[in-house]
Amino acid sequence: MNIPDGLLCSKTHEYIRECNEYALVGITDVLISKLGDIIFVEFPEINSFYSKKEVFATIESDGLAEELYMPVAGKIIEINPLLYDNFTPLNTEPLSEGWLLKVEPENLQADIYDLIDYDDYKNDNNWQKQ
Repeated sequence: MNIPDGLLCSKTHEYIRECNEYALVGITDVLISKLGDIIFVEFPEINSFYSKKEVFATIESDGLAEELYMPVAGKIIEINPLLYDNFTPLNTEPLSEGWLLKVEPENLQADIYDLIDYDDYKNDNNWQKQ
């Protein structure tokens, strides 16, 4: 699996990756492995604003649904166009090609205080029980 540099993860299994003027938001491979293949995503509206830890989407796998929480406050500026008709990138490469949203963060540096580096996230069993 392709693991990009600079990935920060939340206890609820969302991630954020800073990319110049915007940030990519997605879900971790850990959440995908818990839920199984994702078959539906209720995406937020473009240009809508979400506060940190606010529910921004719902994802569904076969018989399971999970709410997703914004890891940082910001405005949605794009939905991943690869996911409009096909969830394969989300199921197979959630950390790279399967990102969900581009977000214009309100104050990225202030909002990442409770996020953890991906390697630490993957290796911390207490973190994974959340």
